[in-house]
Amino acid sequence: MRGQKSPADLLVGLDVTDDAAVYLVARDLAIVETLDFFPPIVDDAYASGAIGAANAMSDVYAMGGEVLFALNIAAWPEDAPLSQLERVFQGAVDKIAEAGGAIAGGHTVIDREPKYGLAVTGRVHPERMLLKSNLRAGDTLWLTKPIGTGVLTTAHKIGDLDAADLASAIASMVALNRAAAQAAVDAELHAATDVTGFGLAGHAHEMAERSSVGLHIRASLVPLLPGARRHAETGISFGGLERNRSYFDDGTKVTFDGVDDALRTLILDPQTSGGLLVGVPPAHAEAWQRACATRGVQPIQIGEVIAGDARVRVTP
Repeated sequence: MRGQKSPADLLVGLDVTDDAAVYLVARDLAIVETLDFFPPIVDDAYASGAIGAANAMSDVYAMGGEVLFALNIAAWPEDAPLSQLERVFQGAVDKIAEAGGAIAGGHTVIDREPKYGLAVTGRVHPERMLLKSNLRAGDTLWLTKPIGTGVLTTAHKIGDLDAADLASAIASMVALNRAAAQAAVDAELHAATDVTGFGLAGHAHEMAERSSVGLHIRASLVPLLPGARRHAETGISFGGLERNRSYFDDGTKVTFDGVDDALRTLILDPQTSGGLLVGVPPAHAEAWQRACATRGVQPIQIGEVIAGDARVRVTP
């Protein structure tokens, strides 16, 4: 067709998959596009909206981008109070505003189960993108948030989570990955992803596979949310966790050597609005730590990138 854009303008899409789609619009500007939505995982409607917004925006930050605006995606039961949906929307509005963006509209349908999320549009410099495929042997691996949200929110659903641990989990989930992404771009890093439904193990494997390298994660260094280990030790089980076990913990993608069952569970635990997993070349380590300190980010080094098969090895 006359005036049709070249496929080369779609920098990241179905052929080169990553955390979000990226479309080149100018030499120094690309658009980042993503969407995500799911049923509420906490009872508080306002917190659910804020969590949904932070989670949806996370893919933009995982690419090293900035949020511009978003569109609501909502499903709501006919017999549920609309005042609760309004609280969901308000939580998202406030979180998007915190990111420097705006909600510009959206669409709501009737459904028996409530669901909420957003389609998010952002921008990124095409030469400063963070990609899953850019890890190199010798890089160190850093995680910017503690894990355990899947285990903790499941404990909450069955009425077995105390208020303090729930508050810690919510605070982590509503925290934006914006500052961490900015620190990575400031330090001229090139490899990152966000840790969400596939868990730390699954998203680490994605990076290993796309980059054709091996990853070594030290389980004892991985930061955990308060109460997460205690609940993992109970043998808690739910659908997302079991799917991750079945797919990733198969002896070829991810191997656990001498790691206890609770830590194994948590490293496979599906996260909602988790942190960024970042690869840091040795030459950029000082700049990364300096940029994190400047922006108030407290990342933890949890492992390293090694030459070899595209698999993740987890040791104590």
